[in-house]
Formats: sequence, C-alpha cells, structure tokens
Amino acid sequence: MEPGTFQGEIGRYHWESTPWWPPEQRPADDAPNVMLVVLDDVGFAQLGCYGSDIETPVLDGLAAQGLQYTNFHTTALCSPTRACLLTGRNHHSNGMGRIIDLATGFPGYDATIPAANGFLPEMLVPEGYAAWAVGKWHLTPEEECHLAASRKRWPLGRGFERWYGFFGGETHQFAPALWHDNHQTTPPATYEEGYHLTEDLAERAMECVTDLRAVDADKPFFLYFATGACHSPHQAPAEWIDRYRGAFDAGWDVWREQTFERQLETGVIPAGTQLSPRPDWVPAWDDLSERARRVYARYMEAFAGFLSHTDHQIGRVLAHLERTSDLENTLVVVVSDNGASSEGGPTGSLNDARAWNVVPRTVEEADERLEEIGGPTIHNNYPWGWTVAGNTPFKRWKREVHEGGVADPLIVHWPRGIAARGGVRNQYVHAIDVAPTLLEAAGIDAPEEIDGVAQRPIEGASFLATFDDQEAPPPRNRQYYEMLGCRAMYDDGWKAVVYHPLQADEPGLDTDAWELYDVTSDPSECVDLAETHPDKLRELIDLWWSEAEKYQVLPLDNRAFSEFVIDRPRLPDRGRYVYYPGSAMVPEPVAVNVKNRSHSITADIEVASGPVPPEGVLLVEGTVLGGWSFHLLDGRLCYVHNVSGYTEHRIEAPVELSPGNHTLGFRFERTADFSGSGDAPARRGRACGRRPGGFDPEPLFDHRRRPDLWLRHGVPAVRRLRRAVPLHRDAATGRGGGRR
Repeated sequence: MEPGTFQGEIGRYHWESTPWWPPEQRPADDAPNVMLVVLDDVGFAQLGCYGSDIETPVLDGLAAQGLQYTNFHTTALCSPTRACLLTGRNHHSNGMGRIIDLATGFPGYDATIPAANGFLPEMLVPEGYAAWAVGKWHLTPEEECHLAASRKRWPLGRGFERWYGFFGGETHQFAPALWHDNHQTTPPATYEEGYHLTEDLAERAMECVTDLRAVDADKPFFLYFATGACHSPHQAPAEWIDRYRGAFDAGWDVWREQTFERQLETGVIPAGTQLSPRPDWVPAWDDLSERARRVYARYMEAFAGFLSHTDHQIGRVLAHLERTSDLENTLVVVVSDNGASSEGGPTGSLNDARAWNVVPRTVEEADERLEEIGGPTIHNNYPWGWTVAGNTPFKRWKREVHEGGVADPLIVHWPRGIAARGGVRNQYVHAIDVAPTLLEAAGIDAPEEIDGVAQRPIEGASFLATFDDQEAPPPRNRQYYEMLGCRAMYDDGWKAVVYHPLQADEPGLDTDAWELYDVTSDPSECVDLAETHPDKLRELIDLWWSEAEKYQVLPLDNRAFSEFVIDRPRLPDRGRYVYYPGSAMVPEPVAVNVKNRSHSITADIEVASGPVPPEGVLLVEGTVLGGWSFHLLDGRLCYVHNVSGYTEHRIEAPVELSPGNHTLGFRFERTADFSGSGDAPARRGRACGRRPGGFDPEPLFDHRRRPDLWLRHGVPAVRRLRRAVPLHRDAATGRGGGRR
C-alpha cells in the first residue's frame, strides 16, 4: 500500500463510512535535538581547549562536559567541507571539489550537489524533525544566487524549512548581504545602532526554537548554525577587540611555543609530538620592525575579539536551549571547516579584495589606519605568521592538505547521551562521518530514495560508538584528500602528501615530489620517510589514484582562478541593462559587467523643488571596500571609482541640478586593454587582465582610460569631489554587487 493511501471506509453515507487520518510521522521518543555549529577558518590551535589563550569559555565548557576529538579532519576548504558535513559524501562526490566560486565543468567540480546525495534535513524532516539553517550557506552554484534563479539548490530546496543567512563565502559583519528563506532582506539595524551579524544569527536561531516550542513541546529539531566567524573580515564590536590590547605583543613565535606546551600538557597532542619548524617564508617576530610588530599584533587582536564574541553568541543560543528545557537532550557538534587562513598574505590585509586586483597591502597604510582594524571600513585579515601559529603544531594551512589545512577542532556535547565528561578521543574521523553519526543518534536510517530520486550510498561511517567507548575503533582507516592540486592519502596511520602551488607550472602536477609520514608517531609531519620507505610511498600513491577515480577527483587542476581561464555558462551578456527603482540587489555574477569595457550609464530623474539640493545614489556596484558609485552630491552629478579601498578616482559635473526632469549620464571610453593587448575581449571577474602564472600588475583604473560625466545638452567636465561619498552598504561584500 502506498504511503498516505486512505485506510478508512467510504460508503454512500457518512454513517456507513469510517474516516481516517494518516499518523503524524515522529521519531523515537528519545531522539535528540541536533545543533551542528560550523566555525569558519578556525585553526586547530585557536580554541582554548585546543591550547589557545584566546578566551572561548563556552566552547571550552562544551568540551569539558562532553568530548574533544583530536584527530578530526576536513577537506581544507569551506564549501567542500560543508557539503561533506551535510550529506555524508566526499566533496568530489558532491561536485564540490572547490568552493562554488571556482567551479569547473567536470562532475567533481561543478558545484552542483546532486539530488542523489541527500542533505541531512531531507533525511530528518520526513521522519518528524524540524530543520533550520542559520548563517553561511556557500553551497549553491554562484550563478544561482539571485532572485531570478531556481530555488531548488537553495537551503529550502534541500530540505531546510527556514533559512536566514548569506550565500557567499564571506560577508561584511556590520552590513551583511542577507537572505531570508527564498528572498533578500536587510539587517534589522545598522552599525551605528549596534548591529553585528553573529548576534543577529544567534537571535534568529533562538527565534526558530521559540516558535517551535510555542506550538510543539516535543518535536526534535536540527539546527545548522554556521557563523561567518572567523572568516575575514575579522570584524567585531570594539569592546571585544579592546579586551586583547597588548595580548599578542610577544608575537607569533612565542605564542606558538606556549600553545604547543599547553597542547602537550592537556593531551591534545600525544607526547613526543614535535613542533613543526616555522617556514622560511614567515619571518621571525624579533626580526620585524617595531611598526610591523604593532600592526601584526593589532590584526591578531581583531581576530581574537571576533572569536571570543562568537563564542559568547553560541553561549546565548545554548542558554536559550536550557531555558526551553532542550539542552539536556541536544546533541551539539562543533567543528571548523578548515585550518587557519593564509589569505591575509605575508603582511596582513586591510582588504582581501585587493589581491584580486593586484593592489598593495602595506604595513605603512595599516599602521596609519590601525584603529580602524576590526571596524566597518576595513576587510581585515591577519598575516601568515598568525596562520602558522593558529595551526600549531602542524604544517601549512587552509587550501592545502598537510595537517595544518585539514586537521581541525571537533567538540561533541550531549548530556543525556554521553556519560563521559571531559573525555578526549583520538580516533581518526573525517567530515563525511558526521552525518551518519547524527542519523544513528536519531535512530534514523539513511533513505534509499528521496522525492523519487534513488540515493547514492553514504560514504562516511558513524563514530557514535566512540561516545561511550574511548577504545572504540575509528569509523575509518582510509581517506583521500585533494584540494587545488594538493593531494594526500591516509591509510591506517600512514600519510602520503604532496603540496602543489596554485597556478604554478613548475613542478608539473605529474612530477610533484610526494612526502611520506607515520602520523601516528609524527602527527605534525616533521620526519619525511619517503626515501626510507619507497615501497610504502608507492603503495599510497597508487591507492590515491584508485580513490581519485572512484570519487570523481579527476582531472587534476591547480588553476584556482577558474573564472578567468575556464569558460562557465552565464546569462547572455546584453548590450543594454535596465534597472528599475525599488528592486532588490543584483549579485555581481549576474550584474552588468563594466570591467575593461567602454560603457555609459544613464538615469532619468525628476528633481523636486525645495531648499535642499538633491542627493542620493542612482546606481552602485560594491561598497566602501571597492566598486563604483553613480550618484548626486550637493545637487551635482558625481561618479566615484573605488579601487579596493586603496584609492578613489572621482569626477563631478560643474552644473547643480535645477528642479524638473533630467537625463543624467556617465561615459567611459576604453582606449587600451588592461593587459596591454589593446583588443583582448573583456572578461567578467574580479580583476581585468592576466599574464601567464599571475595577474597584470597595473591597477584597475589607469591613465589609458577616459571617463566623463554628462548632462543632456550640458558640457562635460571633470574635477575633484569636495568630499568622499560612502558606497551603498546593502551589497556589503568586498566583491560587490550591483544595486538597482
């Protein structure tokens, strides 16, 4: 009998008939609530319970009253790890071999998670769970993150019943680009009114629980709580950053050594572990200038304040679960999606978008703007030295598959379901093992079919047995890794690994030198055994190729900037774009592309009579962190081109607008190509030209381009603006978004 088939009786009259209602689907009475907390870019050593001196009392408390895993692994990058967590399948099996922004036209890399790989909410909701996603998503193909797109790969299209958060890998923490369910929304307050995204996300998570409990006191829920922290920009309320004034003045070398000692003392790393050497591309702290030390310490203060503030907001959600009597039977799982990030570069970053445009990131500028770091006008990220320290005791970092990129925190807390308090677990666990563990805890089998689509087998394995048994076997003894050409193969304590530089032609992907480690005795990968155990190395390399074929890893490709070198399907590029007042923000991938192209902007407006000159934005793409704005200021037509927050090019018409109807315009004539070829086609992207192996070093806006403003029947003119104009905050990511 088909599910839902009427099982009563129907006669001619109601007295001859028997009504029937299908029973409400409910999980077992003891099924737990589940709260999966996903931190962003938090390295192995950056939580207090993993050796840090950064204050994370809430997360430390969860570990002290639950379990702390010391051998948990991810994919080395955010979208891929999140796909693993939510489906139980490997990242290439999900088509998420990279982040959504760097998709390519191959099955393992197309950023299109197949319907055959069901998400956790698609498995839990039919069994009687509520399911909500709050925070970062980054799992929908970039070209589908707009209001004209299909919603089938948005959170509500993959089983979640409510969503509040942001699509991309990052967003401004004081003025985020927010989405609510299947539409755009704006933050409920402003920076000036005390708004911060993490606080907002905590409020929304609590709201979901409150709304459920107002109607159903017993229904279990799945809360996917994915903060933007601690991905750049490292922005936090000033009072949280100020707590760390002077805390990092001793520098990353001392911090790393002290953290390493705490890790040994607490058993986070096994006795005998070596501290991997500081790489030669990271300078010794004592060799830095006084100015550099001051700037680099401030960058780290901002990160620490951001992390502590996030810890506090997680605590607010947990306190609310205690008020609703849910905490006792809530299985809380806390992970980070990859190791600490190196995207701040060697000197740190005031604006990560500058790297795309080859704009300088200097210590001198950062020192001049020291007090802005962590605030709304800066997209800050710390320098490499703090990245290495954040991954203590491991090598390398995010995007790479040495342990610094893939070994991450995992904390499990479940008062009703775990008897151990403060237990440390050393079993080898991977991100794909989280989903099957949560399903087993809920007493739910992975379905063979979801909405008529046959399901692929889950590739992870449950580690639920380790909750009660410290000696339980690990869920797996084998796991492959690949990220942007970096590769590794773990097999029963042995690990073969190779680092390959992004975009580099030498060495070739087919000639890289592999390393070999016994990570049971050498978890920090300090003793390369490749020469002494060549047979074992060859065995693991062959095994990696076998796994690569099995899980859609091929073809290997280390070209990170795929949107410049690999054609991707996009909406047809029109010669004319019309944006109407009152419509929503248009994300950059589907907005008009004016980069490296001659173009003009026109706006038809009506100026009302009055004592105050007209002001306001007519069209804007980007933010204070970079982009352009076409607007009125003090009654005059203006255009500002903001090159990644580094320099601004401004022009202003000489005529103050009179009341009445006007057609206003801006014209840009390209007189040479950015790359110097003169006739190369313009590409959509965050930078405008390439040379083999890198980007053309010229700025986006240069002397070879000739812009002007015009008023219909007026005289073109160019002069400096009298004062700066802040760009619209609605599209608050550094990469920008068109505003209609």
